[in-house]
Amino acid sequence: MKNKFYQYILQLQNQITSKLEEVDGVAKFREDLWDRPEGGGGRTRVIENGPEGSGVFEKGGVNISAVHGKLPDSMQQLFKVGEADFFACGLSLVIHPKNPMVPTVHANWRYFEMYDANGEVMQSWFGGGQDLTPYYLFDEDAIHFHQTCKTACDAHDPSFYSKYKKQCDAYFWNAHRKEARGVGGLFFDYLKTDEQHTMNDWYDFVTDVGNSFLQAYVPIVERRKDLSYSEAQRTWQEIRRGRYVEFNLVHDKGTLFGLKTNGRIESILMSLPPHVQWVYDHHPEPGSEEARLLEVLAQPVEWVVSD
Repeated sequence: MKNKFYQYILQLQNQITSKLEEVDGVAKFREDLWDRPEGGGGRTRVIENGPEGSGVFEKGGVNISAVHGKLPDSMQQLFKVGEADFFACGLSLVIHPKNPMVPTVHANWRYFEMYDANGEVMQSWFGGGQDLTPYYLFDEDAIHFHQTCKTACDAHDPSFYSKYKKQCDAYFWNAHRKEARGVGGLFFDYLKTDEQHTMNDWYDFVTDVGNSFLQAYVPIVERRKDLSYSEAQRTWQEIRRGRYVEFNLVHDKGTLFGLKTNGRIESILMSLPPHVQWVYDHHPEPGSEEARLLEVLAQPVEWVVSD
């Protein structure tokens, strides 16, 4: 399974980066191969501003990694196990467009195995998801993103979309701000063999979600990337990006896992946007589009009707 899924994310990385370069039209992804001293490594691809700030994507990363070795003490405590070996691989991406009318997007699909003293797999699971973080809210974009997620889920189980949408709303919640990071999507973790599902079933589900990513995001980028915007709107985008940074550094489990397992810092922190602001006690004008976004982020919205 680990080899099968690793081959899948290699192919998916190529597919996603090729399409995003096509959409950007100017900038290209830079590739870095890296090794982890304790075992494994990865392939990081980062896209940044084209010449003289042209292009659609201000900064983005589409990274894959496959790491293995002894499970660190901190992770032993998290998983409530003693000494064990592990293998983890996944694809993680974050895209920060320049135009504030285009939302930031994040996605991650991963697989984990843990081994006993004889090298036998004692636990394995899948995790991942995809979520959208707009700066200016276009309802039809949120609906499109969620409908694409729901379609991918419904092919496997009609209960999945509602379940994993709720988990996404709960996970991407900036508790110290009492607001959502964005308009959500899907989030799932610890997908293990059970009475209804084999690991192959979960593989099929997770890869179908991964395959839906470009369909979920690219049409939104195409609709919004050429819209005009003001300096004030750009400032709002940078203020909201600050909340994104706060979530990733304070709450995100993926960031924590990377730091705790001696991952590559440049790859772990590639999710942080290049231009961010923290403005003291900032409040948007009542009745403005900025204020409407905050109202939506204060309470999860049902963007599509669940069956």
